[in-house]
Amino acid sequence: METEKSQNLTIYTIGHSNHSIDKFIDLLEKFGITTVVDVRSIPYSRRAPQFNLPVLSHKLEEGEILYIYAGSQLGGFPNDPTVYRSGKAPEAREDIVREIDYAAIEQKEWYREGIERLIEAAREQPTVVMCAEEDPAHCHRQHLIAQTLIKKGIQVMHIRADVSLQTAWEEPHPGKDAEPHQPELY
Repeated sequence: METEKSQNLTIYTIGHSNHSIDKFIDLLEKFGITTVVDVRSIPYSRRAPQFNLPVLSHKLEEGEILYIYAGSQLGGFPNDPTVYRSGKAPEAREDIVREIDYAAIEQKEWYREGIERLIEAAREQPTVVMCAEEDPAHCHRQHLIAQTLIKKGIQVMHIRADVSLQTAWEEPHPGKDAEPHQPELY
């Protein structure tokens, strides 16, 4: 059973999309966010280089926003071959999306440690989980991380590009033979 403190906790998520860095920081400030937990497996973007790790972390530091990289534990494309339905990480990123087994990821110690690290950060100050995809319906922020947090009694709110908040929704993990969700890729 989670503590009452966890049950009253809210963790935000956001997708950087192709926003300008200034618009991104404005969104964070609008919701009082002071910690960004980056959950991209690869913290670089050809389409939005302003969100490459060195640039982003420096810009956030200038804005007095703490940057934490957690993509190795909470990223959507883990290196662990046992979390893929075929038992090995596929070559093509599109195949990874079809092969990923979120239920298997939730059982991994490295993932659980990442979740605990995220919760501890959020207990200290307003925290957002950041990935690339703007729409949480197409991102592991909703389909994996939010599901784990919801089970722990933590409220998850998605910050949208239009400056609105969307409550994360509970969803069942697909069974081993079910057709998995297909997020858009950046």
